[in-house]
Amino acid sequence: MGKAHKEEFKIFKEKFHDEFEFSSRQEVGSTTYALGSNRLGYWLLKIQDNKPSAYFLGLSFSHYYINKIQEQPIVKDGFLQLEGSLVKFIEVGGLPVYHDYSAIEDGKLFKINLKDVCRDSDNDGYNDIFEKSFGLNENNKDTDGDGVDDFNDLNPMFKSEKNKFVQLYEMLLPQYSGIENFKNLHYSFEVFSSDCDYFHQIDPSIRVLFLPEDKEKQSYYTRVTDVVNHGVSKLKRDHKAPDYYYIETWGSSYSTEYSAAFKDGKWILTNIGSIVI
Repeated sequence: MGKAHKEEFKIFKEKFHDEFEFSSRQEVGSTTYALGSNRLGYWLLKIQDNKPSAYFLGLSFSHYYINKIQEQPIVKDGFLQLEGSLVKFIEVGGLPVYHDYSAIEDGKLFKINLKDVCRDSDNDGYNDIFEKSFGLNENNKDTDGDGVDDFNDLNPMFKSEKNKFVQLYEMLLPQYSGIENFKNLHYSFEVFSSDCDYFHQIDPSIRVLFLPEDKEKQSYYTRVTDVVNHGVSKLKRDHKAPDYYYIETWGSSYSTEYSAAFKDGKWILTNIGSIVI
């Protein structure tokens, strides 16, 4: 990233930290816009009166490629307008987890009504497009009813509970170093595919979202877009040794099976097999 780019997007870096890649800055009166992209998709970023906001666009990487350099203003006459291409993903031979773009139609101008992009029906800080795309309630600022609004809830989809099985699943969460407080990162989520109620009830230190393992039960956006970081299975009890359980985790390039035993008030978690692609 060049020095000029860093200087151009310095204010966005200060407000949004490392949550996005930035492009296409534009000034409209006292408001500064830019495009952002992260693991979840494309966003419109706005700073107005020194207050940052991010609006999810719901444009799937699987179907849309947005040019990093926009020749025209991205905000004009009440519309967000983006230059890019309609694309499809293709597999790259010899690289089983890597995909590349294949253009279907270049030179497109995608226009979205700015009011539709920015609509936040429950005023929780996440726009309706984001909440509909990831299974949150766009009409209730506290989707899980735990007293913490979605924007400030690290697990906004489900109420956190405390029991030994939830504790076990919390041990499976990825650990990050160098980040002091994920509560300040409102747009950085780990997305899990899991149907396990115990896992849904975790009290995480990172921001999490859950998707059903059955894609037919997911939103259209998550069905067609690869946003899942990890998958985590339900507990399986060892019928020959009732104090032992088994859990499987997986990602795009690995799967791992664990055995778990609860002894003397704590869990002993053992990796009993891993496959890396």
